[in-house]
Amino acid sequence: MKALLLLALILNAAAASRPAPPDLRDIGIEQHLGAPLPLDAVFTDADGRRLPLHTYFSRRPVLMALVYYSCPMLCSQILSSMVAGLRPLSLEPNRDFDIVAISINPAETARDAAAARDTYSRKYSRQAGPAGWHFLVGSRDAIHAVADAAGFHYRYDPASGMFFHASGLMILTPQGRLARYLYGVNFQPKDLKLALIEASGNRIGSPADQVLLYCYHYDPSVGKYGLAVLNLLRAAGALFFAAMVVVLVAMFRRDYRCGARTAREARPV
Repeated sequence: MKALLLLALILNAAAASRPAPPDLRDIGIEQHLGAPLPLDAVFTDADGRRLPLHTYFSRRPVLMALVYYSCPMLCSQILSSMVAGLRPLSLEPNRDFDIVAISINPAETARDAAAARDTYSRKYSRQAGPAGWHFLVGSRDAIHAVADAAGFHYRYDPASGMFFHASGLMILTPQGRLARYLYGVNFQPKDLKLALIEASGNRIGSPADQVLLYCYHYDPSVGKYGLAVLNLLRAAGALFFAAMVVVLVAMFRRDYRCGARTAREARPV
């Protein structure tokens, strides 16, 4: 029953205005846009190496998921939806961005991280391999430091043996600053692409993606991108003005040629 209550909270996390059930109070995601992560916090990767978090930053934007690998339901939905949203994109892990998953369960081990990394990287592509997929475990202090910086509020429930937490992804700049939050358990390719492009400082993506970014606006209240109506009106106005200029220039040139031809014909022989 608690798991069902948790899922109900997650699905409404972005817009919940009514009080949560007592078991789920103080659980959610509080956006800290522009805030840095504690990049000196040390975690253990899927290969058993203890490395500071800054190892996974500096060159590319990062798509981060705070989950736990033994989660019986919600975390697998988050990670599977992330994979499904990334698969259609022209952007690729380890080339355009990195994926960092951090377990919020300090009891999990590098073996748990390796199993999860292999599962989800293979779901994405059996040919690409795990490069760019970084699944980490860490101490309670390291986990809390990252979760607090990201505004990710969760709680362990001893009765169920589960961690109660909200559902979402964070997109960070190459310097480790929080740029975008995407809520829910269904991540649209458009939202993932635009968030990664913005977090990169427009250094990834095609010219067509830059046009798309102009036409969509990030709404932090719902953690999604929506049509930027004002920008669309501006673009439509600019296109209309450009079309009118083309038409007027064509008409002027036609009239000029007709006038010149008439003048030549009227010239005495």
